[in-house]
Amino acid sequence: MNQRREDRLQIPALGEYYDDVLDIDAELSNRTKVQQAQSLISEKLQERLVGIRERIQYLADKRGITFNQMWGEILAKRGKSNVFTEGAVQYQPGDEG
Repeated sequence: MNQRREDRLQIPALGEYYDDVLDIDAELSNRTKVQQAQSLISEKLQERLVGIRERIQYLADKRGITFNQMWGEILAKRGKSNVFTEGAVQYQPGDEG
C-alpha cells in the first residue's frame, strides 16, 4: 500500500531499549524495521479486535444506532471517508464526542 508521505503513521521514538529490540526482532524475522513494526502493530490490533468491537457495539447501543453507523462516526471523526462514513455525523476540530 503506497501512502502519501503526510498520510503515513508516525510514532514517537520507542526508547533506546525497545528500539534495539525492534532492530533485533526485525533482523531475526528477515524484515526491515518498518516492516516488523507494521507486523507487530497489526498482530496486536488483531488480538484486541474482539474487545474493540464490543466497545463499538456498546457505544452504538447507547446511542440507538447500528454498529456500522458507530464505526462510521468514529472514522468520520478521524477524517476518514468511506461507505461506513456516508451519512455519519461529521466532526470538526474542537467538537466534543
